[in-house]
Amino acid sequence: MAYTVKLIKQIEQTTSSWSGGTTTQIAIYPPDASYSEKNFSWRLSSASVEVEASTFTPLPGIWRLLMVIAGELELTHAGHHTVHLRPFEQDSFSGAWTTTSHGKVRDFNLMLAAGCAGQLMAISLKETGSEQAAHQPAAGSAHLTSAFYCVTGRVRITIDNQALYQLQQGDLLLLSTPGDVRPLPVTIFNTGNGQAQIIKTRITY
Repeated sequence: MAYTVKLIKQIEQTTSSWSGGTTTQIAIYPPDASYSEKNFSWRLSSASVEVEASTFTPLPGIWRLLMVIAGELELTHAGHHTVHLRPFEQDSFSGAWTTTSHGKVRDFNLMLAAGCAGQLMAISLKETGSEQAAHQPAAGSAHLTSAFYCVTGRVRITIDNQALYQLQQGDLLLLSTPGDVRPLPVTIFNTGNGQAQIIKTRITY
């Protein structure tokens, strides 16, 4: 089966500062897209919020998924809903909404432009543990990407029972195929000492 894999090490990722902390761009598609120009289909990032209260930058036309990595966060979407998030809990919302946050946290973010859809799933592995995380077909979508972000620990990922990739904290593995492929076996093994935490992202576009 034809598939492409890209391993993005933490050292290769770009971190920028903003008034309330820092944001690290982990991956963006297309690869030559720019967050500032808002010409991306999807974007993965991680942010450290270092102030108690902040207001999100308006992003009309973008759907957002946010998962807390560390700390606790309260999000208030004016005219919509309020949610309190603990580690590895998530919320999804329109970038056009007026959103304020309370709490100092680290979080993981998926931004989706029109025509894209996505999901976030937290995976926790005990020491020496493993888990199946298959790359499932997406009927009606031209492209499918599974992303595996190593939040803590060290893991080994096998794809289709053959290709091997090693990830440490902050690394990301992207697995991309056409949307109508057969299921592709993916197994994650904890190779470190103690628990490993992974965030799996599924994106169709």
